Amino acid sequence: MDNHQEHQISGAFGSIGSHDIGSRKGIRARVLTLLAIIGPGLIVMVGDNDAGGVSTYAQAGQDFGFTLLWVLPLLIPVLVVVQEMVARLGAVTGVGHGRLIRERFGRTWGNVSISSILFLNFLIIITEFIGISLSMRYFGISPLVSVPVAVILLFAVTASGSFQRWERFMMLFVAVNFVIVPLVWTAHPHVSTLASHFVVPGIRGGATSAAVLLIISIIGTTVAPWQLYFQQSNIVDKKITPRWLNYERVDTILGSFIVVVGASAIVATAAALSPHGSTSSFHDALGVAHGLSRYVGHGSGALFAVLLLNSSVIGAAAVTLASSYAMGDFSSNALSASLNSRLRDAKGFFGAFAALLALAGTVALIPHAPLGLITLAVQAICGLMLPSTTINVLLLCNDRELMGPWVNTKWLNVVAVLIVATLVVLSITMMVSTLFTGVNVVALLATLFSLAGAALVVGLPIGLRRRVPTAPYSGDRRDWRTPRLALLAPPPASRPRQLLMRAQFVYLSVAGALLVVRIVQLATS
Repeated sequence: MDNHQEHQISGAFGSIGSHDIGSRKGIRARVLTLLAIIGPGLIVMVGDNDAGGVSTYAQAGQDFGFTLLWVLPLLIPVLVVVQEMVARLGAVTGVGHGRLIRERFGRTWGNVSISSILFLNFLIIITEFIGISLSMRYFGISPLVSVPVAVILLFAVTASGSFQRWERFMMLFVAVNFVIVPLVWTAHPHVSTLASHFVVPGIRGGATSAAVLLIISIIGTTVAPWQLYFQQSNIVDKKITPRWLNYERVDTILGSFIVVVGASAIVATAAALSPHGSTSSFHDALGVAHGLSRYVGHGSGALFAVLLLNSSVIGAAAVTLASSYAMGDFSSNALSASLNSRLRDAKGFFGAFAALLALAGTVALIPHAPLGLITLAVQAICGLMLPSTTINVLLLCNDRELMGPWVNTKWLNVVAVLIVATLVVLSITMMVSTLFTGVNVVALLATLFSLAGAALVVGLPIGLRRRVPTAPYSGDRRDWRTPRLALLAPPPASRPRQLLMRAQFVYLSVAGALLVVRIVQLATS
């Protein structure tokens, strides 16, 4: 591969030459540039509506009708803010998320973070193959056929040796996802009723612990730790730099709207089953497909099964690739973790990808495998890791040595802190409810939000006053890139930072130990 191709951006819908750095004037030029850049944000968001997401949204619709739709629009600013910070980290630093954590927080913390995300991703990939097997069972195809075929297909697509070719395959799967349009049409939801539930909060049957936990699950399945690793490394792999960051922001915003619209359509479709059951009718996604076929008809069950299959394939591809990127972050050789690498030149990268697919597919095929326990573990570990991963992103985006003129602005820090605090409260609630099933979730949530609110009222103004103003940058900041990480001064060892890192360590250690005990109890009961 020549030097020119090594540095050009090649996307599914176009390319930008390595020396093409001129400003874009005119709508046509900007649209063509966006088409070349678009991909990482859209794929990570659509991939987020994976098997677990489809199942969670279907459960919300079947058990609670339209009454939980108001939760989904609230997720758009959360997704945009969190993933924009990740996109900026990738474009400015040019290295993966795991490697940044290792270099700026220490190897021990970095290795723990990467190992944790790898374990979580492995469990998520198993749930993706469960989704593939359930969807194909609807059409009478055995999992012994569907799962191995999916493993081979996913590996072949990823190991093609071309980022552009891989992204085109992913965009094909993204296009298939629009089967949601005829699917929701078959359910004939009342538009006025649908619109009212988007703006008027309510919960069918009241704010019970089960309903609140499902709301937290909806948020948790939409903001997942693997997304941070995937989008940052995918941007690095695609060679997107700060010069094109605004286009990547559009990509991320577009993906955020699409994922919420898709989730809303799944809820609205499954709501057609709510008159035929209670707030505990949901069993699994295959049951929803059969229910739609029985009560709605018009091929709705088959369309739902196709949607579940496609979502599971995209999810498996994205999460497995995120895991391979994370493994690459253990090494300083960036080329060893690139979709542009040939199979023989990156045996470790593609070997890890193949091993994850094969192992997860095998577990999904084991007779009487504890699939329910695996799903529970995925939700609980997401709840365990999400506070730490989002806090790390916030700290990295305020690291002046790392980000230079691209550090967070004051207003963005305020919004990000509020979002991170909310995610921390919801994640702790999910963790505690998993460990102690008898807890009053509503009361716990109210208590944690009160404590978080008091901490923000006291701490946020102090933090903003102590924040050192960003030094003015005289050049074009679109040309500023992070220097070699080894040349950077270490982050300042401030007391608040030390306390925050210690609090994270204590939380992860205690909650992680309790979670292991709980899972062992469930597995042996």
